Amino acid sequence: MKVLLLEDEKSIRDFVRINLKRAGCEVVEAASGEEALEIAENQPDIEIAILDVMLPGIDGFTVCGHLRQKFPRLGIIMLTAKSQERDKVMGLEFGADDYVVKPFSPAELLARVKALHRRLYSLPAPDEAKHLIDIHPFTLLLDERKLLKGSQEIVLTPKEFAIIKLLAENANKAISRDEILTKVWGQFFVGDLKVVDVNIRRIRQKIEEDPAHPKFVETVWGYGYLWRKETNNERD
Repeated sequence: MKVLLLEDEKSIRDFVRINLKRAGCEVVEAASGEEALEIAENQPDIEIAILDVMLPGIDGFTVCGHLRQKFPRLGIIMLTAKSQERDKVMGLEFGADDYVVKPFSPAELLARVKALHRRLYSLPAPDEAKHLIDIHPFTLLLDERKLLKGSQEIVLTPKEFAIIKLLAENANKAISRDEILTKVWGQFFVGDLKVVDVNIRRIRQKIEEDPAHPKFVETVWGYGYLWRKETNNERD
């Protein structure tokens, strides 16, 4: 696993690098946002990026946004301050997949990195290979992890893909926010339900003609979300 580590404090950067390398990761370090973006541009084989929020020059949110736009399938973990709830939401808005709150243990960070890597790069099960889900007017290609509208791909982050897959597999059935959180982020994810709502908002921005009045991803108030699938009669 190749990891980009962006942290301006050398002591923290050294501490994280040592623990990642002990776990078998190849680590590329950056002390500023500008340096991180240059590294990512020249080393597109990076699989996971760990980004601190508070940096000299451009901040971690800006770096996250640039990386997400350039490398939509890159795994991104933000390092946020414990007291800054806003940092968590902001990171998710900019396209992060997960966040770890400072101060953190190396075991916690490594567990998050490994879990995210498994979700992003694990091979599809044999019965899922070359499989698709028809959620007209969209097609979800499970083996390629792509969402198409007609022949045009809608670029999704790994978490957005996982959410749409879960909702599409249960089309016209309400799925609770708790269930989405557990199945997409994992049973032991310590974040709160805001992460689900943030990702749903991003999905709507990408697939809905009018995100304020969604046609496909409906809110089930006080419970969760539902993918509204058209029936054959509705298509006719």
